[in-house]
Amino acid sequence: MLDGRSMVRRRAGARLWLSAGWLGLLCVIAVFAPWIAPKDPLAQDLFLGRLPPFWVAGAEPGYLLGTDSLGRDVLSRILYGVRVALSVALVAGTITCIVGATLGLMAGFLRGWVDLVISRFIDIWMAFPPVLFSILLIAVLGPGLFSIILAIVVIDWTRFARVVRAEAMAQGAMDYVASARVAGRGRLGTMVREILPNVLPTIVVLLTLEMGIAVIVEAILSFVNLSIATDDPTWGGMIAEGRTSVHQAWWVLVFPLVTLFLTVLAFSQLGEGLKDRFDPVLR
Repeated sequence: MLDGRSMVRRRAGARLWLSAGWLGLLCVIAVFAPWIAPKDPLAQDLFLGRLPPFWVAGAEPGYLLGTDSLGRDVLSRILYGVRVALSVALVAGTITCIVGATLGLMAGFLRGWVDLVISRFIDIWMAFPPVLFSILLIAVLGPGLFSIILAIVVIDWTRFARVVRAEAMAQGAMDYVASARVAGRGRLGTMVREILPNVLPTIVVLLTLEMGIAVIVEAILSFVNLSIATDDPTWGGMIAEGRTSVHQAWWVLVFPLVTLFLTVLAFSQLGEGLKDRFDPVLR
């Protein structure tokens, strides 16, 4: 029989493989979307409007997931929407991680006035309502990928900073840090070579979770028409369009919504799987 640790490892392995497989598939789709998509996602044909998926009576060959009210292929628009979702997730998540983790590491290890200044700044920044702040920022800068990425970074860096600060403070009290200082290693060297490697698993888990949050934020902003300014397909925009015709063409709403749900779930489960894999108790 499997003991508790073996069962946790097996579940963590399943999470990692399934979530990484789905996200890897999305990456392939994002790169090769022009060759994978069966139709032009912007091509309109009002005579083919609201065609059902291939298994429903009245379907048209070549439109596997049906069409929207303008006759655009739903499958092709979902595939091209992967590009926007992953671009925002990777760029915004990475920048947010770098900014927040750096400030949190400095505050947690250097302590003193550095910790005081950064901590007070975090408290003040978190007092602003994040959703309203992001909408206001994009309304000022204008729609676009740059505005979305900047809004996510400005809002979410505090999450990294607070968690990494607490982890760095805990690691800073360990004996190996005192030994490094006694051996003559400077504060910067100790922070980079001793503290950072032990905080890195936590940072990686937070990064995967942040990427999922970035996908949700982009979808929300697309839903309210504050995402990219062109007619390029986005999952949030498709959901907003499908909501108005859900009774006549449910597939326009359901398929991008399911894709969004699976992607966010994959990022979340990837983070949970990495957390279980890096858990020092299990190791």
